[in-house]
Amino acid sequence: MRRVVLVFNAKKRLTLSAGVAAGLAALLDGCSSTPTAPVPEAGVTTSARPAVPAPAGSLPAPGPAVAFDPTMPPAAPREFRAAWVSTVANIDWPSRSNLTMAKQQTEALAILDRARALNLNAIVLQVRPSADAIYPSELEPWSEFLTGQQGRAPAQPWDPLQFWIEQAHARGLELHAWFNPYRARHATAKSPLAANHIGRRLPEVIKPYGRYLWMDPGEAAASQHTLDVVLDVVRRYDIDGVHIDDYFYPYPIDTPNAAGPEGVALDASTSSGGKQELEFPDQLSWQRYLLSGGTLDRAHWRRQNVNSLIEAMYLGIHKEKSWVRFGISPFGIGRPDRRPAGIVGFSQYDKLYADAEMWLANGWLDYLAPQLYWPVAQAPQAFDVLLDYWLAQNTHARHVWPGLYTSRIDNSAKAFAPEEIVKQIGVTRSRSGVRGHLHFSIAALMENRKGISDQLRTQAYQTAALTPPTPWLGNDAPAVPQAAARRDSNGVAVKLSAGAGKPVAHYAIWSRYGNEWRFAVAPASRPVLLLADDAAGAAAQSVVVSAVDRLGNESERIQVYTRS
Repeated sequence: MRRVVLVFNAKKRLTLSAGVAAGLAALLDGCSSTPTAPVPEAGVTTSARPAVPAPAGSLPAPGPAVAFDPTMPPAAPREFRAAWVSTVANIDWPSRSNLTMAKQQTEALAILDRARALNLNAIVLQVRPSADAIYPSELEPWSEFLTGQQGRAPAQPWDPLQFWIEQAHARGLELHAWFNPYRARHATAKSPLAANHIGRRLPEVIKPYGRYLWMDPGEAAASQHTLDVVLDVVRRYDIDGVHIDDYFYPYPIDTPNAAGPEGVALDASTSSGGKQELEFPDQLSWQRYLLSGGTLDRAHWRRQNVNSLIEAMYLGIHKEKSWVRFGISPFGIGRPDRRPAGIVGFSQYDKLYADAEMWLANGWLDYLAPQLYWPVAQAPQAFDVLLDYWLAQNTHARHVWPGLYTSRIDNSAKAFAPEEIVKQIGVTRSRSGVRGHLHFSIAALMENRKGISDQLRTQAYQTAALTPPTPWLGNDAPAVPQAAARRDSNGVAVKLSAGAGKPVAHYAIWSRYGNEWRFAVAPASRPVLLLADDAAGAAAQSVVVSAVDRLGNESERIQVYTRS
């Protein structure tokens, strides 16, 4: 993605038995204190009576407490909260290439633990930076950003993508696999192309552009290869989403020796300044199109090439697995002939040949994450005005979850204050058509730059949240979960299991302490929980739970514990 200045520099099912004391230390997100004792052997089963179902709700106002109703908890908070994890040039993970498996795993777990601690609920992991892979693949070589040399497998055999998926799911986090659709070699790459790289196998579809290699979108074999790679991952891995970034045709450069846009945040008003832009070298595929009877001009032909891949991805992904969501993160400014008055800047429509408005109009995606990387007060590219623009294009009511430039919290001349990101989250919550956002990138949250992580945890993410449902992919609710609960000396022990029918991804849990309902989310893989006593030693007076599937559909709630 066109982002920032680069610095080169298990699950066993737990049961209520005496042998699971260690596993019971795992707390629910959102609980107030940590259990200090195991759950006893046999629990007291509380008769599970259906509670009045509540519709999926918006995020409550800031604060750990919500409006009190002693008979029914409020609607579950709903918000997609994600962070991008870049592997290209080792921006986020791994911190450098050719680390040991143990070190890479330690770094991955630190990222996932930070995401969970902040009450995020999704990670968008870059699995294909440059026609290469951070997982074992028969279609593309191992990435040099992982092992130090393209095509070289890890010294100790393991599957990083499988590890990320398992560990994310164990923490109640979604894992979206992020693919760069057309880039074939990054400017920072040092090792030669591997024998099974597309640049070796199909050199005729690869074009040099500045310090990059690029797949020509006009070559059917190039687009088919990208589609094959994406669908291979969808088939083989239990991912929650497929995500592609803003690199379609490359960002234009002025000379063949320019470094290109990767690694430097492109100012929205950037243009060639009168300099001659380097033409993308697709003359052969363009001439072949004309000779075949094609009638589009070159710009529309290029957009059609990209559109064809987007449509094929959307249809192919859902044919393989209907629940896997397809997301696209384009440059944040729309096409020039539709922009709101006063909005100016780079045109992805004319330069990247990305017609994001058409993708929304045709419903070829499940979520759009436009990169809105400018402050609310920057009138020519105002965050709120651009967000409203994309909402106006969203005629199929898909998810619109903007990308936030959190890594701009730095020491540069254009640095954001942490308050800017908190303000932008507030803007998203003020729009009825927006229930989510993504941070670029996880590095700023890992470093807690200028206290941004602290501010998010205390001001924006004070409670856990479910991801919003995606009803156009399926809206059948899962069965009511089965549950047992009992009072223990350190809290209320709860044992959950899914009802018959469709699989469950999470359990939503409400616990009442006095006049306060507290909300938490637990992965379905962790069905034994302890709702600890509060700081004053008081136990939960009531516990209500529901089951949630992978599309965010929620079952009827049941009350599993009450104390008179």
